[in-house]
Amino acid sequence: MELKHDFQVSVPIDHAWALLTDLERIAPCMPGAQLLEVEGEEYRGVVKVKVGPITAQYKGTARIVELDPEAHRAVLRAEGRDTKGQGAAAATVTAVLSEGEAGTQVRIETDLEVSGKVAQFGRGAMAEVSAKILDQFVRDLEASVRLDPSNEPAESSSAGVGGSATTTVVPEGARAIDSAPAKPVDLLDVAGGSVLKRALPIVVAFALLGAFRLLRRRRR
Repeated sequence: MELKHDFQVSVPIDHAWALLTDLERIAPCMPGAQLLEVEGEEYRGVVKVKVGPITAQYKGTARIVELDPEAHRAVLRAEGRDTKGQGAAAATVTAVLSEGEAGTQVRIETDLEVSGKVAQFGRGAMAEVSAKILDQFVRDLEASVRLDPSNEPAESSSAGVGGSATTTVVPEGARAIDSAPAKPVDLLDVAGGSVLKRALPIVVAFALLGAFRLLRRRRR
């Protein structure tokens, strides 16, 4: 599944490039995401999504695989798997920055692969959800820039919208990130009706299953 999005950041292109290639700093701006540790060029964390009463947590990694400062082009590879073994997601994200009238124009192209419960929502719903999540990410990113316009790369600490984070060195060589747990992204709240139509059968089945289990317990 290929998704394309454009957005603008109200800072000069060199400033935006330094910001958007600093994964440790921008991670707290991504809804549902929590960065847990960094080892070398690999970033490890979790992303939480919710559909009604159902919450899924994807644990995975992200790594910048291509970086061209002159062309302001970066390619990120992210992979994650549902901690309950009910699905997986992988994405290759290409970002290209260009100078805009009021800052920096960012073009994002995502090659997304999903399986499990989230996959059955279809391309239309996934595109709508990803666009709205990206909008929230941009708003939080802008807020982060206003809080710290110097945009100095994180070394021993990282702060962003939604909580602060400190880092410690662990014996294995990975650097742990002590950050606040992320609130799950509620797909019903984000996408509304389009996702609700697809999610309703799952929610109803989940509710019936819960009621059936409760009834069995009472009979015992």
